[in-house]
Parts: sequence; structure tokens; C-alpha cells
Amino acid sequence: MKALQQWEAEPPHDCPLCPRLVAFRQANRAAHPDWFNGPVPSFGSEKARLLIVGLAPGLQGANRTGRPFTGDYAGDLLYSTLIEFGFAKGAYAARPDDGLTLIDAMITNAVRCVPPQNKPTPLEARTCLPFFSARIAALPRLKAVLALGRIAHDSVLIERQVKRTQAAFAHQASHDIGGGVRLFDSYHCSRYNTNTGRLTTEMFHAVFRDIRAFLDKA
Repeated sequence: MKALQQWEAEPPHDCPLCPRLVAFRQANRAAHPDWFNGPVPSFGSEKARLLIVGLAPGLQGANRTGRPFTGDYAGDLLYSTLIEFGFAKGAYAARPDDGLTLIDAMITNAVRCVPPQNKPTPLEARTCLPFFSARIAALPRLKAVLALGRIAHDSVLIERQVKRTQAAFAHQASHDIGGGVRLFDSYHCSRYNTNTGRLTTEMFHAVFRDIRAFLDKA
């Protein structure tokens, strides 16, 4: 790990740290050589005040396209909401060359490589944490973090050394996590959550209203 800590915020394309994820990456490269198939880099402005944290790249979404939340339904809801609340401009066309740009925002994942069944292990999340920490450290204007789902929420708490008992995950909850940064929580904008009604568009928008109000006062 020590040799890779020089990578301030983004793992190398052939990051060797998680054997299971490396094997899955290699299998995907053999099956789909035209896909990105690597640790997906963060997307957005280095001057962002808002960092959006997902769990991990989707197999046929970010792992295929090389941009977070690009190419699957979660991106449809996320990027339309970012445009709605002034955190993005352009048109989202589910591909990395669609010209969409983020405004005052960045998107990353707690685990940068796609995991089998979309489920990283706790060890894989811990192994990727130094890259996540470096990503946060490289955002000097950071004021708000949006965690999409409980695992992303827990990764933020671990990185900030905040106990779970001090900041329980709940949709539309928010927590002071120190350093002038506030953590906002949302259910993940996955197709499963929206199809089952666990997350509606209005519920998702409500979280972004809170974030926009917070940043407007910051």
C-alpha cells in the first residue's frame, strides 16, 4: 500500500490492492475489451464545495464508460437532479463525451473498482479508503458531502473518524462531521430503490434542497 499512497486522489488503472476485484477486472477485460474496466476516476471540479459519494462503479455503468454514474439508471436520476439544482450544466446522454460538466460539485465512489454482484467487502472498502481520504484532502473548498447509501455514509464516517453512534444513517439526515464539513444522507438512487418506492424523485430532490440551502448560507 505504501508505494501507492503517492497517488493523491485516484488509484492507477491497474491498481493491484484487492485480489478479488483485480480478478473481476481481468475477467471483464477479457469479455469486454472495449470497456473502461479499471478504477473509475472522480468526476467534477477540484474547487467543488459538494462531494457526492457512491458505493462503487456499476458493472455496465461506470465500469463500462469510465465516468461515475454514467450508463445506468442511477445516473439518469442523479445527473438530472444535479442539473435541476444548479450543480451541473449541459445534457446528460449516458456517455462520458456528452459534454456534461459539474458546477461546484464532484462525484466519486468509496470503492473505485466494480465488485462482483455490486457488493464490495468491508476489507475492500478499507483498502480503498486512503484514495478516498486523499480525494477529500484535495478539495480545499469542501463544505458538504452527500453519501448515497449506508456504505458510502460509513466510509465517510471512517475517513473523518466519526463514530456511527454520533451520526446514524437515515434518508435526508445531516451531520456535522468536523472541519466545517456537513454530511448529508440519501438512499442510493439505484433502479431497485426507485422501482420499489424506497426512493422517489421528490425524496431525492428534498436532499438536494437541503444541500443547496446549506451551501447558499456557507
